[in-house]
Amino acid sequence: MSSPNAAIPIVDARGHQCPVPTLKLRKALSSAAPGQAVRLLADDPMARIDVPHFAAQNGFELLEQSSDGATSSFLVVRPR
Repeated sequence: MSSPNAAIPIVDARGHQCPVPTLKLRKALSSAAPGQAVRLLADDPMARIDVPHFAAQNGFELLEQSSDGATSSFLVVRPR
């Protein structure tokens, strides 16, 4: 990641269905600096499948995936 004190951008895709959360994440990562992390919040259950697949297929690192039941959170890093 860039700097330990750098704010992590949050992409709030709650209320959107597939493929919108992944498309919003892709857009945020394309403008992120190399090594920068982006957090995605999504309440579409398909995001739990789509985001890890998107990260793996596109060379991004999925650092964290969690869910509080309704909302899933993903921390994805753009490669250096």
